[in-house]
Amino acid sequence: MTMGIRIHEVGGPEVLRWEEIEVGRPGIGEVRIAQTAVGVNFLDVYHRAGLYTLTLPAVIGSEAAGVVEEVGAGVARFKAGDRVAYAGVAGAYAQARLIAAERLVPLPGDVRDETAAAAMLKGMTAQYLLRRTCKVEPGDAILIHAAAGGVGLIACQWAKHLGATVIGTVSTEEKAALARSHGCDHPIVTRREDFVARVKEITQGRGVRVVYDSVGKDTWEGSLDCLQPLGMMVSYGNSSGPVPPFSPLVLSAKGSLFLTRPTLMAYTARREDLLASAGELFDVIRGGAVRVEINRRYPLGEAADAHRDLEARRTTGSSVLLP
Repeated sequence: MTMGIRIHEVGGPEVLRWEEIEVGRPGIGEVRIAQTAVGVNFLDVYHRAGLYTLTLPAVIGSEAAGVVEEVGAGVARFKAGDRVAYAGVAGAYAQARLIAAERLVPLPGDVRDETAAAAMLKGMTAQYLLRRTCKVEPGDAILIHAAAGGVGLIACQWAKHLGATVIGTVSTEEKAALARSHGCDHPIVTRREDFVARVKEITQGRGVRVVYDSVGKDTWEGSLDCLQPLGMMVSYGNSSGPVPPFSPLVLSAKGSLFLTRPTLMAYTARREDLLASAGELFDVIRGGAVRVEINRRYPLGEAADAHRDLEARRTTGSSVLLP
């Protein structure tokens, strides 16, 4: 019997049902994996709440690590017993699943399953943000919102490793200390500080080259005001709600700004890009430039508690579900 978390309707954490699911044997190009650790992300909340739609009923979750149990016809790159991981493919909240072999990456022997499950989606997101969307160079001043979150802690460390001056927003003093210990030069506690004024003070009025914003509605206007002329606004999440409609003339009035709304799936759609992104992530983890903080572990059947904690901002770093 295989168990998983499935939704039959969208809504709050209460719609997450722990129930038996049918997995079956892998078809052409597919692999069946027994999952050992599953990552928890705001993307899962968006799917559960209906902001991003899935065909219902659906098993949610978008990243995990595990062991190959069986391969389907035409699969040559993996075999039973291989350790693998993936990100960006719905269906992760389960003890076992089928997945297209081309979306899996092999796990290096010195990267633990929990680390991979906690880091694949968040770490590859940090990779494309910092290395491709707006390539961070030594000396750049950048702003990372939610600096003590899963993506934030990885991005702060990676950006510091690249030579940037890292400014980050957090909600509490405890999160400020955590972000600072992970490479954030200037954590800003938004409950008591105006982040726009602080960014201008830190940069001596120049503003930052890029803002990486996963918060959305609550930080949108302030983020634009933090940018220097020709700066880039990277909106990659909506934890406070989606950004309302706006006129493109706003970008012109604030200094000919650039705006992008990237997704991991677009940046890893080609297998060569997926492997390059995961490889670069594993390199910075194994080299010590990035350490992955797993601060909450839950049994898979208690995924609703994980969602409640995530939405209430009771978590820092990464959380994992254990099947």
